[in-house]
Order: sequence, then structure tokens, then C-alpha cells
Amino acid sequence: MSRSGGAQLPATALTGPGRFRMAREQPAPAAVAAARQPGGDRSGDRALQGPGVARRGRPSLSRTKLHGLRHMCAGRTAAGGSFQRRALWVLAFCTSLGLLLSWSSNRLLYWLSFPSHTRVHREWSRQLPFPAVTVCNNNPLRFPRLSKGDLYYAGHWLGLLLPNRTARPLVSELLRGDEPRRQWFRKLADFRLFLPPRHFEGISAAFMDRLGHQLEDMLLSCKYRGELCGPHNFSSVFTKYGKCYMFNSGEDGKPLLTTVKGGTGNGLEIMLDIQQDEYLPIWGETEETTFEAGVKVQIHSQSEPPFIQELGFGVAPGFQTFVATQEQRLTYLPPPWGECRSSEMGLDFFPVYSITACRIDCETRYIVENCNCRMVHMPGDAPFCTPEQHKECAEPALGLLAEKDSNYCLCRTPCNLTRYNKELSMVKIPSKTSAKYLEKKFNKSEKYISENILVLDIFFEALNYETIEQKKAYEVAALLADQRETIRPAWQRRGGREP
Repeated sequence: MSRSGGAQLPATALTGPGRFRMAREQPAPAAVAAARQPGGDRSGDRALQGPGVARRGRPSLSRTKLHGLRHMCAGRTAAGGSFQRRALWVLAFCTSLGLLLSWSSNRLLYWLSFPSHTRVHREWSRQLPFPAVTVCNNNPLRFPRLSKGDLYYAGHWLGLLLPNRTARPLVSELLRGDEPRRQWFRKLADFRLFLPPRHFEGISAAFMDRLGHQLEDMLLSCKYRGELCGPHNFSSVFTKYGKCYMFNSGEDGKPLLTTVKGGTGNGLEIMLDIQQDEYLPIWGETEETTFEAGVKVQIHSQSEPPFIQELGFGVAPGFQTFVATQEQRLTYLPPPWGECRSSEMGLDFFPVYSITACRIDCETRYIVENCNCRMVHMPGDAPFCTPEQHKECAEPALGLLAEKDSNYCLCRTPCNLTRYNKELSMVKIPSKTSAKYLEKKFNKSEKYISENILVLDIFFEALNYETIEQKKAYEVAALLADQRETIRPAWQRRGGREP
């Protein structure tokens, strides 16, 4: 048509280059609609993007910063892309990766071994709490205090009578030098007209309290930090040695005593009469008789019951014994780093866990289960053992328990523990000049004083304490730091820039 007519030709009627430009610039409406729908044909998009865009979106391994990988993947046309060079880089990469895995596994295995180390530190303090001091006479029962009923029921257990309740001839022989006491014992052991009591209390706390050495009779002098003290500063406690006495126990709401200085004169000083003339004449025949003369002493914390038969030290008469002590506060780690047991894990008979409390607790349960009774030093409400139960069951059972202690009584160390190191020294008493003074003061002979009197002086060596802590040697933070340091590039560890 002519242009003057006003009619326009359709685009498809055009010929020449313009027709092809319009076809490229205006895609078909159906194709555009299909491309816009989700999941529609994307071939049109790919056609529109072209091959250059696809190459730019594909990640290039030749530009990665992972050590060696870009050299391993370099093309043949790239610089240094020869087969030999790439093989060398593959070998170096695999070797480095192996070393990395070896070092990482080594650190991981070390962390899984839960290593620990010990830190020892000494700290000074303005004042320190004074420890508890338990004192026991080596002789549990006073021979002259035995009654006919006591001898009738407990004589065989003590080794004074034969099984038929007649006096042992050996006892009469041992008392030959003391005729009044020999006659007294013969009369006491004559049960021909004796009507025994129907009930015997057993080897109970009341029995041991009545026949044991009384502190009012033994304690001749007492001073703490230069001030006078007395029996009221001690509390009674029962051990395998019978009735014992504990200084600074903290029981009954009494405040704990403290000290502000170290050295002699700034602790506890006591003078004791062991009353050796009242010892049982049969020594070493039973568990309750001993060869030693003197006292057993244990220094311990107030939260720990005394276990003096194994942890105590002896003090002999005729000597003044100086005990310099130092407090140690120990902290252990629980499993898997250590083997300690938390103090919060209580026992059957003690509120605070300790090794000695665990031992006494275990022994008590074992004796009650096997003998249906308990010994005088054992807690609980089970009946006390009779002399026959002592001799036939309780004492053999304790001996058997000691043999298999590691299997039955497994008492681990508490995680927090206070103990006291000791250094002992002694001098002979009395001196020649003080012997006469002591004779007049106590109305005793010099021989009696040398055989029965002792002085015990307990004090802090210095006003400091030692802390021993078991610490974790390798924690998770250290493991992660080592792994990070291992994989970090060398140029970053040197603080430089990427080459």
C-alpha cells in the first residue's frame, strides 16, 4: 500500500536486516510467559544468558586459596601446568594433609586421655584455725576399776580369765611383786558364791566410759596460747582405744580456736599422767591390750572423725614432745581426670565424706551385717557386741576385712581435703633441778614422774598453709586453639600478608 493511505504493514512483512533485529529484540509472548512460571522451561533463560555468563558463574579451582589445590588443578595451558609439576603438588598436598590429620588426631587423643598437672602454692594468713587434737591412752581399761561383774563377763575377752572363768596363772605370776594387788585379784576372780547379774551391758560406751582413763585424772596442766585450759575444753570420743578426748572439736556450738602466731607457746601445751600403774597386766594377748605405754595422738580437721589406730603417732612418758605442724589444703579432680569423690556424696553415718569416715562407715556396715552388733567406736543404733561376740566374730571379721579391704571398702580420696604435716622432736623430762619441784607439786616420786608424766606441745611451724591443686592440663579451648594454629597459613602466623 501507499503511505498516503495511512495503513501500516505487519512486522512480518518487513524485509531486510530490520526484520531480524525486531525478532531478536522482541521475544515471543508465549515463550516469555512460560519462562516466568515456576518450574517452567528455562531454556529461554539459558539462551538469553549466553555461554559467557555461564563460564563466569562456575567456580574456578585455579583461584582457590586452599594450599596447593590451585596448582594441582592448573590446566595444561596455564603457567606451570605440566604433568610433573602437578604430580609434585599432589604429593606435597597429600603429605601435608596426612601430617595435619596425624597432628590433629594426636591432640585429640591427648585430650581424650584427660591429662592433669599439680600446682603447689604457699599462702600466708593473718590467722589460722587450730586443728582438732585427739588424745588416747594406750591402755583402754583401768585394771583396778574392774568389778566382779565386769571380770565375770569380760575377763576372758581381756585375757585375765580362762574359758572356765578361773584366773589365769600367768596373771598371778605377773602380780607377784605387788602382793596387795595380787590378793585383790584372787578375791575378785573367785566366783564360787557370786550371783552374776542377769543383764550385762556389753562392751558399750557406758562400759568403756566407766572403766577408761578419765581426763580429770590424767590432765595435770593445760595451756592454749599461754592461757589456761582444762577438761571442759575437751570432748569425749570413742575409738578402738576406748574413751579418748578431743581438743577443739567444735561440737556443741563451741567456736573453733584460732592462732595468730607460729612457734612454741602459740598452740596447745598439755601435761598428762598416763597412770601406768593401772594398766592391764596382760599386754598383747588381745586387741585391747598393748605393749606400749604412753598416749596416741592424731591431728586432724574437725570434719574428719579420728582414726587414731592407724593415723595416730605415739608420745612416750618421760619426754616433752614438740610437734610442729603445717596445714595443707588439697584439691583433687573427679573422674575422668582424677579419682576423687565429692564431699557432697554423704555416707550412712557421717554428714561429710572423708577417707576415715568412709573406713569407719564401711567397717560398721560389715560388722553389723556379719555379727549383728557393733563395736564401741562404731556409729549407729545396732546393739553393742558382747565380749563373746567381740572375741568370736567382730575381731576376726575386722581382720578378714583388712585382707580384702581393697575390694569391699573402696574409699577414694575426697575432692577437697585438709591435712596436717608433722615434724616431731623431743627432750627428756624431768631435769634434775625440776624433779624435786614436780615431786612436791604432784606428790609423786621421781621414778613415777619419769614413767608416767609426759608433755605434749603442738603448734604451727609458721602462719602459712600450703595449697596443692590438681588441675586440668588440656581443656577444650586449648584443643581448639591447637587445631586453629595447625590449619592457619604460615604467612598469617608470621603476621605478614598473603604472598
